[in-house]
Amino acid sequence: MARRAAITITDVARRAGVSMSTVSHVINGTRLVSPEKTALVNEAIAATGYQPNALARSLARNVSNYVGIAISAITNPYFSDIICAIESECARLGLLVFLADTRDEPDHELAVVQALQERRVDGIILAPCGDPENKTIRYLETSGIPTVLVDRFAESAFDHVGVENKHAVASLVSHMAGLGHRRIGMIGGQAGFSTTSERIEGYRLGLERNGIGFDADLVQPSNRNFEATQHAVATLLRLANPPTGIITGNNLTTIGAVAAIRTAGLRIPEDISLAGFDDFEWADFFEPRLTLVAQPCTEIGRRAAQMLVERIHGLSTAPRSIRLKSTLIVRDSCAAPVGSPS
Repeated sequence: MARRAAITITDVARRAGVSMSTVSHVINGTRLVSPEKTALVNEAIAATGYQPNALARSLARNVSNYVGIAISAITNPYFSDIICAIESECARLGLLVFLADTRDEPDHELAVVQALQERRVDGIILAPCGDPENKTIRYLETSGIPTVLVDRFAESAFDHVGVENKHAVASLVSHMAGLGHRRIGMIGGQAGFSTTSERIEGYRLGLERNGIGFDADLVQPSNRNFEATQHAVATLLRLANPPTGIITGNNLTTIGAVAAIRTAGLRIPEDISLAGFDDFEWADFFEPRLTLVAQPCTEIGRRAAQMLVERIHGLSTAPRSIRLKSTLIVRDSCAAPVGSPS
């Protein structure tokens, strides 16, 4: 049996009674075509079953229909949820994504962003690492590629979408203070991240709101790994006047703190209370169930994708910063401090 010849743009043009260039302009949107001729071309495409070549269309419009995502710790459930939301919204908008892990290393971050640009992505969604030189940010500004920053903020001309950190952490402090705690420790995130500094500011704001003096010994850094968190918790517990409650700056630090407190032979919340930033789906299955701030990950990812598409198509002017509200989920990991009146 003879193979059926592939339908070409010539066949569409012949059936519609227009030139091949007119068909091309209708398909690629590269020039305005009258409604009458557009209707003829679309009818001819439907009748012939012509399938436009996606690559050829993207080249004609000077777009690739690919978006780059450069985010650290992609195995972190928080970032995984954001990535899934970005991919879902991009798919709805007809875009595919390239995903790269920056490892939170400035040089590697710059390398993966350059690699994404070499693959002709139309824009990039970036969770910037804590680079004091802002090499990647400066590179993106110079290159002119549409960019949206997600979660972490950096001084730049780019759009940004993330959660409101300061008042969210203040609400955690107020929750503990309301139970009678006056010695509240804070294990922050990695130094250099805007989220870390904003959450520590929120911790101090919460202390101030509740008439509690700030004690620098009660604030410990963490590099988001178990070893750093265990060291931070141990340092707090060795204080002459240790905290009766601890607040953690992100979900991985929370998990590490639970392990460290148990290693120290203490019970949550009977001996020490614990609350943290970043809810995760299995927090309800911990013993005890963990009190956490939940971030709207799906909304963060969806907004980031929409903002990037608007940038790609030149629909935005001044840089925008969107701060979404978080939700305090009170569970069982906080109680009145030992010795307080019942």
